[in-house]
Amino acid sequence: MSDRPEARPPDDLGTAESLAVLVARSGRLPTAADAAVAAAGGLALVVGSGAREAAAALAGAARAWWWEVGPGATPASLARRLAPVLTGVTLVVLPASPDGRDLAPLLAAHGDRPLVSRVTEVVLQPAASGTARGAGARVVAMATRLDDRVQVPVAVDGPAVVTLATTGRRPSGEVAATGATSPVPFAPRDAAPADDERRSGPGAAAADVTVVAELEPDPATMDLADARFVIGGGAGLAAGQDDAEATATFGLLAEVATALGASTGGTRVASDAGWIGYERQIGTTGVEVDPDVYVALGISGASQHVGGLGSPRHVVSVNLDPSCPMAAMADLALVTDARSLLVEVARRLGVGSPGADGPDGDEVDRG
Repeated sequence: MSDRPEARPPDDLGTAESLAVLVARSGRLPTAADAAVAAAGGLALVVGSGAREAAAALAGAARAWWWEVGPGATPASLARRLAPVLTGVTLVVLPASPDGRDLAPLLAAHGDRPLVSRVTEVVLQPAASGTARGAGARVVAMATRLDDRVQVPVAVDGPAVVTLATTGRRPSGEVAATGATSPVPFAPRDAAPADDERRSGPGAAAADVTVVAELEPDPATMDLADARFVIGGGAGLAAGQDDAEATATFGLLAEVATALGASTGGTRVASDAGWIGYERQIGTTGVEVDPDVYVALGISGASQHVGGLGSPRHVVSVNLDPSCPMAAMADLALVTDARSLLVEVARRLGVGSPGADGPDGDEVDRG
């Protein structure tokens, strides 16, 4: 993608059959932004605060535009401003992030479009030649329901709005909407968007939220897929312990992670055993993450787990086995007992129960 995305939507944006709409906050893209761009055929519109920096950070976008509207934009005001721009776009794709979930139904209502929420796959089937743009097109999607345990095929007439699930498998190339183009360099436009003024006419008096403040998410409770710093625990962290002791160890892991400003994750072994919640399971059958830093305690690096890691900028492995896959992929591999290290870190941070015992020194991590 060009490192100079366009400053605001051009007049011919309606020529795009599919478009990803991404709401940026302080220059940060929402989770699953790249997947939404792929599902939209490589075209993206980034709107919000720090939109230019966020648009420049998109990977895999063939063409992107940024539209700076400043901090504190509300869903209803964004929908009013975006609706005229998206009139000619047949398929609008948003991530199912908090902003995406708020904005998508309003865009659907403004454009009198069907809304399909939390999809994992989507394809746009164009209309037959000679028909009006958008008329006769079909949007075929796979929607996820019941906490992502069930997938339901859905087909609606276009134009339509879909939200892309932020967890689970990303859409494959076979199901992504068509229309991607080669990256095109373009100069930003100097004109800024008009101020968000209340307009007369339909929707002018619609109720809207009031933004009091924008708070950083709590790492202990935020969606794991959004976390930038993750500390994960595997079977090796609880080697030789019974269920009660293992649960306490993973509780200590959560306390240490909170003290360090990190989110807690774990392997499927840990979630199946009940030591962590399923929503904290990292892997191809759990949550897919892409943190800046990932610390793996007692995790050997099975393919199912590694497949959900994305591309962390830094990986730290703590394991007794120096030849395990996680150690091989780590920037820093500590060959030591993971639980003993966790207990010592907790002691130095002043969290957990005083005098907690570490494991026997001859236990082997088997994440």
